[in-house]
Amino acid sequence: MERRRVAGKPAEWLGRFTRVQAWGDISILSKPLLALFCSTACPGQVLLGAMDRARELRDMGRTVMGGFHSPVERECLTVLLRGLQPVVICPARGLDRMRVPGEWRKALEERRMLVLSPFGAGQRRVTAALATERNEFVLALADEAWFVHVAPGGETERLARLAREWGKKLIRVEAE
Repeated sequence: MERRRVAGKPAEWLGRFTRVQAWGDISILSKPLLALFCSTACPGQVLLGAMDRARELRDMGRTVMGGFHSPVERECLTVLLRGLQPVVICPARGLDRMRVPGEWRKALEERRMLVLSPFGAGQRRVTAALATERNEFVLALADEAWFVHVAPGGETERLARLAREWGKKLIRVEAE
């Protein structure tokens, strides 16, 4: 998969996906969605603030979505899964032959989780290119975006610029 510039508005960009795979309650997409992003290269002191904010979002009942791939995103997911609010997880791969992690099962059974992928069976391994495309997919679906930390010059910085271009409401953008 080659990298390409994303043009147009989020709805136009989403139109290129002809098949989206889903596990869980698809009606979760009708709720206001907050996308969560954090650079993999993130100072340790950011983690505590992110976890506090994730607890607040959980307690407010906000629906948070993301790839939950970076260490900080994974920690936030752990906090969110302890709540009762919906969560949308978008892996950077197809769902065919993907095992459901044990920590997701309860939320799926309670119909408060949606696992959503724009990728088909041919994408079985996470790659940087798929993660980039997945993050753009998440951003396009979201109403708002929370950038926990943005490392200068990285993919998350490019994604934050794209969020601004698309007119997304930004909750917070913290850079080094």
